[in-house]
Amino acid sequence: MNNLRAWKAQSKRKPLILMGARQVGKTFVLKKFGEQEYANKIYLNFEDNPRLCKLFDTSLDPKMILKALTIEMNAEIIEGKTLIIFDEIQECPNALNSLKYFCENAPEHHIAAAGSLLGVKLAHVKGFPVGKVQFLSLHPLSFFEFLEALKEPRLKTFVEEQKNIEPIPSNLHEKLLMYFKEYLFVGGMPEAVAEYIDSQNVAKVREIQTAILNAYSLDFAKHAPKEHIMKINQVWGSIPSQLAKENKKFIYSAVREGGRAKEFEVALQWLIEAGLIYKVPLISTPKIPLSAYADLNAFKVYLVDVGLLGAMSNLSAKTILHENELFQEFRGAIAENYVAQELVHSQYSLFYWTSEGKAELDFIIEQDDFIYPLEVKSGTSLKKKSLKVYGDTYHPKILIRTSPMNLKKDGMILNCPLYLIEELRSLIQRIIIEAE
Repeated sequence: MNNLRAWKAQSKRKPLILMGARQVGKTFVLKKFGEQEYANKIYLNFEDNPRLCKLFDTSLDPKMILKALTIEMNAEIIEGKTLIIFDEIQECPNALNSLKYFCENAPEHHIAAAGSLLGVKLAHVKGFPVGKVQFLSLHPLSFFEFLEALKEPRLKTFVEEQKNIEPIPSNLHEKLLMYFKEYLFVGGMPEAVAEYIDSQNVAKVREIQTAILNAYSLDFAKHAPKEHIMKINQVWGSIPSQLAKENKKFIYSAVREGGRAKEFEVALQWLIEAGLIYKVPLISTPKIPLSAYADLNAFKVYLVDVGLLGAMSNLSAKTILHENELFQEFRGAIAENYVAQELVHSQYSLFYWTSEGKAELDFIIEQDDFIYPLEVKSGTSLKKKSLKVYGDTYHPKILIRTSPMNLKKDGMILNCPLYLIEELRSLIQRIIIEAE
């Protein structure tokens, strides 16, 4: 909402496109924004009402479109006081293209668009005027947003306002770990979180997660090219087993025996563009910019939401909440997936690092022109061989480990509790400032 208000306040505002996977709350937040910040709103859903697309058939001139909208929706459109929402805009290419003309010829009108598979559409629309629109991304709720939803804002504020890098009081640490374990099961999809708040019934939460996964499968069938539907389903279905391996590198032959990159890479890219998965490339030499040194043929894949990963894996709530050691290896993958989505939420680019089979670090992050290694531990083991190998080789300013252990700085090693990953950027800045 804050980002949307900032967009509204801009003097040189462009039409807005809100990106994000299906059911992360794009429609809800745009409607709420229209109600709270404008005199009125006009809402068009091109999927529910395909007839609306005809309004854009004759002309892409904003004046003509606005006149047609006024008549069609029987509503007044006031410059700067009406929010016009184009939802599921990928279903109407002309509406998508009209945003260019609204930017150039009618910037005084406030247009916000959204769509569940916009990433797929935009990647394959020739000549789409990217420079004429502004993009915002909406992700599933982060852990801190989950705390707010659970009516624990004071706990969130306390953690955010910690000035010193020192252990959090043990009672609060245990409380945060309890909520964190709940988050690993519930995840951040708004409907699942709302159900958990209302009923505390994990079975109902799982039903909602399963329904969301079924909706994604229907999207594959409806929107993907026919020749790739089966392959998209195969790649999608393989992700839990890919992450269950000790070496979590994505292997095409694990999708289907004998499978190869050329057979499945289009399907993989479709899922990335749909916002359903994150691709994390391998870095063998950590230099700036990391993207220039990425091995695009070696990568890991994580799901957009940790709760959905648990649902796909049929992981019971007991496995996560009671830390069943029999599931330690997969619970490690759950923790890694959680960290991946928190890092994306914090606007980090994702990479991982290996050293010729000697060591592997789950994530390598770049911040303020420095590179930091990040190791994820789902248990309380203090082993840090990989961090040591990396530290001895590249001598970074900080080595970061995230685990269920309390906040602590031990020499060069920062132990960041898993529940505190959203504060990692701030923690790093604090350490660097103190060192100077």
